[in-house]
Amino acid sequence: MELTEIMDELEKLGDEQTKKTFIRHGAQEPLFGVRVGDLKKLVRNVKKNQQLVYDLYDTGNSDAMYLAGLAVDPKAISRERLQDWADKAYWYMLAEYTVASAAAESSYARELALEWMQSDEEMVAVCGWSTYANYVSITPDEQLDHEEITRLLEQAGRTIHEERNRVRYTMNGFVISIGAYVRGLNERAKETAVQIGKVHVDVGQTACKVPLAVDYIEKVEQRGNVGKKRKTCIC
Repeated sequence: MELTEIMDELEKLGDEQTKKTFIRHGAQEPLFGVRVGDLKKLVRNVKKNQQLVYDLYDTGNSDAMYLAGLAVDPKAISRERLQDWADKAYWYMLAEYTVASAAAESSYARELALEWMQSDEEMVAVCGWSTYANYVSITPDEQLDHEEITRLLEQAGRTIHEERNRVRYTMNGFVISIGAYVRGLNERAKETAVQIGKVHVDVGQTACKVPLAVDYIEKVEQRGNVGKKRKTCIC
């Protein structure tokens, strides 16, 4: 399918109430308000043409950008394009899901995550913490740098409450991810979770809540799923 055809399909799938919901969460025009489940129906028409994927992201239309993230080949995308995607991810769904998932499965996951974490731009920093959280969820423990992760846990424990709004959310998610997916650092992550306690994030006029990290990790433990990796983080 061509770009214009995909955009026409997105417009048909758009829902006014969904659009209003996305806007309350931080999305901006242009967008049609397409549910993620409906976006997934278009993936097979897009993923065989990676240039189309890139063109969709470049439209600046939030629905098209999210679809691009679902259809991207993370092993083929360049570091430069991932940086461009991060720079253009203006709200949290694009930063925390689209960009972070693609980056986490790319060849540049760790280096980009560490670089982005230090950014003065809130959404780029969000990309960084979410990328690393996704990266550990799919990477065997023996390939992870446990000392580096421990330092990042210490950073989260020290600075999370002074961080920017959405960075606080993804830092909290990073702690949860370490506790859930890295068996050797489960206890260290729980200690950090206890240290940070409740994290306050302004989620606007939405019903979203910030999970209490220690409770979340303990629920994973109760299910016996600590250290169980995911096959993919693109969703």
